Amino acid sequence: MKNKIIPYNPKLKEYVKELRKNSTLSEVLLWQQIKNKALGVQFHRQVPMLEYIVDFYCHELMLAIEIDGDSHLYKYEYDNKRQGELEKEGVVFLRFTDLEIKRNMFSVGITLEQVVQELINKTNNR
Repeated sequence: MKNKIIPYNPKLKEYVKELRKNSTLSEVLLWQQIKNKALGVQFHRQVPMLEYIVDFYCHELMLAIEIDGDSHLYKYEYDNKRQGELEKEGVVFLRFTDLEIKRNMFSVGITLEQVVQELINKTNNR
């Protein structure tokens, strides 16, 4: 299946570059687990879509991974709206907290492997 390209606001490009340069510890830790097709699919960091940016994204599976740190504590409605709009485009979301990444990477890794495998199987059966 050809990757679906979700358009984005070009004004986000500069901000995306800054986010990539200034990753949080949790983003760095997770990136170490998923980069270079470690799970059999390619992920990208800080990907712009529509008017938003997701932490990690696999175009092939349309899977977004979000790390919810302190900045998300007061943005529940915004995060919900953002996720809803991207889900309408077919994006599947997987969320982890900052603490889950820092304290329990083993369980996070298992969850990631399971979700990626399920989505691969689903994609292959289309």
